[in-house]
Amino acid sequence: MGGYEPFIEFCRGLGVQPAELAGDAIRLLRFLRQAAPGIVNDGALKNAAAVFAGNTLARARPDAEWKANEGGAPTVGTEELQFEVDRLLDGLNIADDAAVEGLIAKVSDWARSQPDPPMMQPRPTSRSTDHSYVRPALPVNTYDAEDGTAIPYGHRWGEDGPDPDSYSVTSHPERFTGLHLVARALIDYLVAVYDVEVLEYKALAADMMIEARDVVTAVRLTPRASDAAPLTFILTGFPGVVVHAGVLHDFAFPVCGCDACDETVLTQADRLERLVLSVAAGGYAERYPVGGRRWREYALTAFDGSGAESGKGEPGPLSPSRLREAELRLRDVQRGWAPWPLRQH
Repeated sequence: MGGYEPFIEFCRGLGVQPAELAGDAIRLLRFLRQAAPGIVNDGALKNAAAVFAGNTLARARPDAEWKANEGGAPTVGTEELQFEVDRLLDGLNIADDAAVEGLIAKVSDWARSQPDPPMMQPRPTSRSTDHSYVRPALPVNTYDAEDGTAIPYGHRWGEDGPDPDSYSVTSHPERFTGLHLVARALIDYLVAVYDVEVLEYKALAADMMIEARDVVTAVRLTPRASDAAPLTFILTGFPGVVVHAGVLHDFAFPVCGCDACDETVLTQADRLERLVLSVAAGGYAERYPVGGRRWREYALTAFDGSGAESGKGEPGPLSPSRLREAELRLRDVQRGWAPWPLRQH
């Protein structure tokens, strides 16, 4: 970012080479600690020093970058650690020596840490069976608002976005009942086509990353190949479906279900089928741990080539033993989970 020129002149006036500071984040922090009293009361100089510090931090790692925040100050850093550089000078000016040394140690560890390589996008195996699944007929119902008009689910909100009162409000959740039909059809299809072990009882909902509520039933399909990802279908009384895929990821259908999100049974059926059929085709990969914060990550490539998605985040409140087990399991499938083995007829 530009706008750091006044800080350049300030450094040269003190006989300090700004290029040397720009190449060493720790040296810059120590310099700012000493020079902060002469900087913080000059608004233009303070802003210039903040930009210079942000640029230096952005150079410290190849995955670091500036990030603009709507309604807030810009930050610079990586997914695992962000710095609000506008406040950096104030902090260095008023913090005690122990706090400053703690910050320096944190930045030093962060700068030395190398980012993980990008996750490989899995490549599903194209089979004629992947396209033979047929969605069951779903009930078609109309739901009325309080004024008696039909609610156009999926098209409720215009350019202004959802009604503020629609958040955290769920009307007519029964419109998602058809997802149970889709889940059952997918299970029947997978059992007919692939060589899998099938278990069904409520306690299998423990496969989920978090505690499941209002479980109707749970069905686990385990391919008879150790490098293929198992799937657990949890049918809930919402009504909805949650699929636990592999070892560390849950996918909810619908994602939310509130009136503001305006999801429909058809869009969620599309998502559910895409996930399940893509996992079976070998289009799914997981990774853990990722980075210094030990995040989990997934990537999904659609079985029919229609697109791809990915995501990462903290693993949540899991036991150390389960996380360790997942880490060891995923070491054997670093290139992604394998396609499910076909049933031998």
